[in-house]
Amino acid sequence: MNKRVVNRFAMETGRSRGAETLTGSGRLSLRSVTRWLALFVTVLFSARLAGPRGLVLVQSEEVAGAAKAASVADWPMFRGNSRSTGVASGSLPDQLSVRWKFSVKNGAFEGTAAVVGDAVYLGDMDGKVYAWSLETGEVRWEQKFAAGFMASPAVKDGLLYIGDMDGKFYCVDTKTGETKWSFTTEAEIDSSANFYRDSVLVGSQDSTLYSLNAKTGEVVWKFKIEDQIRCSPTVVENRAFVAGCDGKLHVVDLDRGAAVAAVPIDAPTGVTPACMGDAAYFGTEGGKFFAVDWKAGSVLWTYQADGNPQYRSSPAVTEGCVVFGGRNKRVTALNPKTGEVKWEFSARSRIDSSPVVVGSRVYVGGADGRIYGLSLETGKQEFVFEGGGGFSSSPAVASGKLIIANDRGVLFCLGEKTGS
Repeated sequence: MNKRVVNRFAMETGRSRGAETLTGSGRLSLRSVTRWLALFVTVLFSARLAGPRGLVLVQSEEVAGAAKAASVADWPMFRGNSRSTGVASGSLPDQLSVRWKFSVKNGAFEGTAAVVGDAVYLGDMDGKVYAWSLETGEVRWEQKFAAGFMASPAVKDGLLYIGDMDGKFYCVDTKTGETKWSFTTEAEIDSSANFYRDSVLVGSQDSTLYSLNAKTGEVVWKFKIEDQIRCSPTVVENRAFVAGCDGKLHVVDLDRGAAVAAVPIDAPTGVTPACMGDAAYFGTEGGKFFAVDWKAGSVLWTYQADGNPQYRSSPAVTEGCVVFGGRNKRVTALNPKTGEVKWEFSARSRIDSSPVVVGSRVYVGGADGRIYGLSLETGKQEFVFEGGGGFSSSPAVASGKLIIANDRGVLFCLGEKTGS
């Protein structure tokens, strides 16, 4: 086990690794839209195409059907799609049972799994990256690296991208686990990757957002901020959004690697912004939750709970609800247009895990070792699973299954009950 102490925000004292992680469907044939879909699949991961603020343009049946067909079976990156909405396209059974589980002896997981096709991918804190069969949990390959992984993997075009605690960023073949290339940053990587055209994007604690050629690892451009980057970059059109430890939300032009806007947010954060329409949503270490108009570069509204709890949970957002966890042991749902509280759910311990919306429910892990399934409309608990160790990682949902790992080194696959 890698016993190295992971540094945290300067405002905190060093703590234990496991406890304190920042961490329309149409019936149109997919064949007829394959060329179009290949160019715009990143945008299509979202359920809507955004127009001017306050106006949402509904996708055509053709576009929506293609998007659903492309994404229903996969969870290729930390928040499920390039906009980091945390919304699954598929469904889950009402009651989930353990289909399989995998344990790392004396190990721990902090990242969120990627699920693409029939495979699950994740790195552990000891420096191994695994590929499992989604259906059986059988290990297809495992690859050992020099340092452990807090970041979640991202998968595209048969390649897996992941950064480690020593600041090295790897590109790995998803079939064999063979390293295709690596790139060295100057500090730990907590950020999970995202994609824009032929580039892969990743942030580092060296305060830099890197755009690298996805096939070769060559630098396309670097974008420097004033403090660490711990969040994953969110991508909408040709813009990236980085909520930084420098107390600003940065909007970056992805074609030029240049600043478009820097919106003050009063405190550092490692939370990955979720984008819907022209709004980006995220919370901070200072206890504020923000909605920012990224086109105007201005704050739409803020929410602050009693006691100013820290937020390490990246939100999930739909048209009617933005949901996130807090260190006040609550899951909170707000109206995304006004910031008004829709409901709150009280857990037994802090919620650093990022929620995922699946149909009419939201699923989230707790530091109390539970996975909660809550009504998206009311916040009422409709499902609970006792996993033993605490969950700071987040659910991945694909092909009717929920995948989540805990700080005791156990990866769970939950789905429909099998057998009698």
